[in-house]
Amino acid sequence: MPASTAWAARLAEGGEEGTESIVRCGSPLATTTTSPMPPPPHRGGGGGRDTSAFFAATLVLWAVSVGFEIGARGRRELAPVAAGFAFFQAASAAVRAAVSRDPLFVNTAVSLLHSSLTSASVIFVLVNRWHNKDLKNMFEHEELFGGSWVGAYSALCFSCGYFAYDQLDMLRYRLYSGRIPGILMHHLILLICFTLALYRNVTINYLILTLVCELHSVFLHIRKLRRMAGFRDYNRKIVKLEWVLNWTTFVSARVACHILITYKLIIDAHKFDSGIELPLALFGMAGMNLLNIFLGLDLLKAYTLERNQQTHQD
Repeated sequence: MPASTAWAARLAEGGEEGTESIVRCGSPLATTTTSPMPPPPHRGGGGGRDTSAFFAATLVLWAVSVGFEIGARGRRELAPVAAGFAFFQAASAAVRAAVSRDPLFVNTAVSLLHSSLTSASVIFVLVNRWHNKDLKNMFEHEELFGGSWVGAYSALCFSCGYFAYDQLDMLRYRLYSGRIPGILMHHLILLICFTLALYRNVTINYLILTLVCELHSVFLHIRKLRRMAGFRDYNRKIVKLEWVLNWTTFVSARVACHILITYKLIIDAHKFDSGIELPLALFGMAGMNLLNIFLGLDLLKAYTLERNQQTHQD
């Protein structure tokens, strides 16, 4: 089951004096230093031109596919994908015009907006389902696999549009590094998996549950922007509260949620038809749980580093 915010580990660290930290979430980011504002975005290394060409080509093919489904096949229910892409492009332009032209800052701010909107959407979908039908049968296989809660399909479409925007933004400003950038590969896999699920209208509710982790992504992005703006005093109450919320949502909205989804997939494995859905779901959740371990270690490292830096300053 692909989840929306793999690569959250790229946003967890803070970085020492004169060092960079590669972190980001959920949708996922780049580098910071201890200066109030970050340096220009990290450029892809050798082979970056070929890499960007590949990912740009796949993004174009994805856009053509979605456009064909909406225009030629009349799949109007997919319109929120295009709406999501346009919305986050407009948000990016607004941040760039009103706040900062730094590509990394703009990308992080828009990612925070996405995490906030997605978290609110997921909470609305779940509360609305609980309010209308109680918890009865809410997590039964038939409902998670073949059903679609009110608002779930549109919320998934909107997030899909965000991933397309984010992929384009990182390609445009080269907010990635490495010969095979993990963040670009992550977004490509998400676009493929989410879009196939939307085309076939299966596992919609499962995918909505994976987006619960965006609640934790909110605090990762807040921390990123806070440090970019130069607010690094660990002794401030607001910073301590931020860390409490960061750890609380990491455990509840990310780790526990993904473990429960994995457990549900395993115990309901016999209910899946022979096909790609179950192997893809188990593979995706195994990857997410592994990434959560790395993210937890990165968070612990960042927390310890930030606290120790404050101790030395005192």
